[in-house]
Amino acid sequence: MGGFASSRILEVHGERMIKRTFAPGFRIALHQKDLNLALQSARSLGVALPQTAGAAQLMNACAALGYGQQDHSALVRALEALAQHTVTPD
Repeated sequence: MGGFASSRILEVHGERMIKRTFAPGFRIALHQKDLNLALQSARSLGVALPQTAGAAQLMNACAALGYGQQDHSALVRALEALAQHTVTPD
């Protein structure tokens, strides 16, 4: 957490991930909506947004696993499913 990697967002959401507290702050479903709007706009302008597309895929994977109504810190669950490794048990 020190040095250049230090950030308040990482501190808050990292703690939620470790403690497995995914009560909605900003739900994954809302991120999905916003990311899809950004991608649609980019498509209409002929602009590539590869990192946005990657983030949207992670959000979609999380929602497909049933976590769409949880806080975006629940993205750790999609990453755990992809890695077949749990960071910390529920």
